[in-house]
Amino acid sequence: MERRREKAVETLFFLCALTAAALLLLIAAFLISSGLPAIQEIGLRNFLLGRIWDSANGEHPRFGILPLLLSSVYGAAGALVLGLPLGLLTALFLAKAAPRRLAAAIRALVRLLAGIPSVVCGLVGMTVLVPLLRERLDLPAGDGLLAAVVVLAVMVLPPVIEVSEDALAAVPRSYEEASLALGATEEETWLHVSLPAAGSGVAAAAALGAGRAVGEAMAVLMVAGNAANMPAPLRSVRLLTSGIAMELSYAAAGSLRQRALYSIALVLFVVILLINALLYFAQRGGRRPC
Repeated sequence: MERRREKAVETLFFLCALTAAALLLLIAAFLISSGLPAIQEIGLRNFLLGRIWDSANGEHPRFGILPLLLSSVYGAAGALVLGLPLGLLTALFLAKAAPRRLAAAIRALVRLLAGIPSVVCGLVGMTVLVPLLRERLDLPAGDGLLAAVVVLAVMVLPPVIEVSEDALAAVPRSYEEASLALGATEEETWLHVSLPAAGSGVAAAAALGAGRAVGEAMAVLMVAGNAANMPAPLRSVRLLTSGIAMELSYAAAGSLRQRALYSIALVLFVVILLINALLYFAQRGGRRPC
């Protein structure tokens, strides 16, 4: 009887895993079947390297996504440049230096930040950050790549902090004791021993943060300005996700414009797959502490 119960549970787990894999394959198949024909019609080079996105032009539409693609890459990279150091130092403080009650309070705040809907982050950015940038930098409009980077940096903090803290907590205590025995201070030990030993976990945190930044739509839609320009810090830009969210409801069913938006989704899917592959190899390399 016990054996049958175990077999039933194993079968249930297998079916759940199989369902998840099947859903991923179905999504991939849908994106490939919907997006690949448009890429073939437009031309891969023109689609990926074209500098003009003018899908609403009825006579001569142009579907170059290079500005959108670079804006997404620069936005994610900028968010990591701002958010990763702050998240790492916060995780280091929580894992090694914070008193228990203070650490518990900060962890609760981090979880609360992770639970805030992205549209709320975008609303705060639109009503507080964008006017602030407009006034401080004397801009005609404060929305643009810089505002998107700041909002995304805030949104990547929770995964970076949580994953990095777990990685730092898993570092063997013997590593730190050996460093202290050699005369290093606690701060030197944390920075030069604990942090490098948790390197694979930090890489995983960075990959998760990059995935969050690349895949975000609503928040950047509200603060980026949504003009398909080549990226610059103070220029209005449009990211891949916001481009899909803005135009899909206006594209006629079956039109080249709609299929081009599916092609953007396919490119975004490939980018996320590459980020997850990086995460996989980072975790695989971290099975053994270095």
